[in-house]
Amino acid sequence: MKNLFTRSEQLDPLNDFLFYKVMGEKEDDVQLLGFINAVLGKTEDDKFTSIEILENKTFTPENIGDKSVTLDVRAVLHGKTKVNVEVQLRNEYNMDKRSLFQWSREFSRSLKAGQDYSELPNVIAINIVNFDYLGTEDFHSCFHLRDAKERDIILTGALEIHFINMVRFRKENKKLSDSLTRWLIWLDKRSPPELLEEVSIMDPAIQAANNKLDFISDNEDAMDMYRRRFMAMCDYTSGMNHARSTGLKRGLKKGRRKGVKEGRHEIIELLKSGKSPDEIIRDYSG
Repeated sequence: MKNLFTRSEQLDPLNDFLFYKVMGEKEDDVQLLGFINAVLGKTEDDKFTSIEILENKTFTPENIGDKSVTLDVRAVLHGKTKVNVEVQLRNEYNMDKRSLFQWSREFSRSLKAGQDYSELPNVIAINIVNFDYLGTEDFHSCFHLRDAKERDIILTGALEIHFINMVRFRKENKKLSDSLTRWLIWLDKRSPPELLEEVSIMDPAIQAANNKLDFISDNEDAMDMYRRRFMAMCDYTSGMNHARSTGLKRGLKKGRRKGVKEGRHEIIELLKSGKSPDEIIRDYSG
């Protein structure tokens, strides 16, 4: 097995396609269960021990770049509690309502005709955001429905929404004794190789995620999807806007649509050559 801690092509586990491939397919129970237990603060005595991953999506080169393609990870814990995990890299200033919508969709789709409302499951939404959000002191926030005056009274356990702020996490002193910290170190593409190796040795579930990442990096079709997804993300962010206005001037002269197409082709070639996403955006924006 190759040295995973160099991360070939400097893979970013927070790319939503890559996160889904590592965590959201049928054989990914070990790493997804480990990550969810870490987010929920479960210990050896009370941790969840079984999980069912609900979907195995099919992606094509044609649909992977579509912003409307859903890449959230859906699962059921112990046959009842539902979990929805989503990665959001860009601040589109709608994260509160977006998360509530995702939660409500998962909650309401569980009730079939003729069933009683009491049969609706608890739903846990986990949002990993790569931008500073909410202004809380901690990098991990958790929300419930509470009484406005008596804060210890919760209306229902049906709603639980987590936000993990990667920007704030990077500023924290890293305590490797904390399982969520170990996972976020692994998910952060900026983590040094020696730290990645240490958290992987400490946590078998993270090692399982490493093994899946290794498998994906050896699969050319999956890597092509990863590059296409990154390319689409560039198109939605200022990185691609810089590319259109600077490095792709010749393409723009031939028309905006053709310029974007040429720019995407150029970005794919740069990724294949070994340049990281950060390096590509920096080169274009400079």
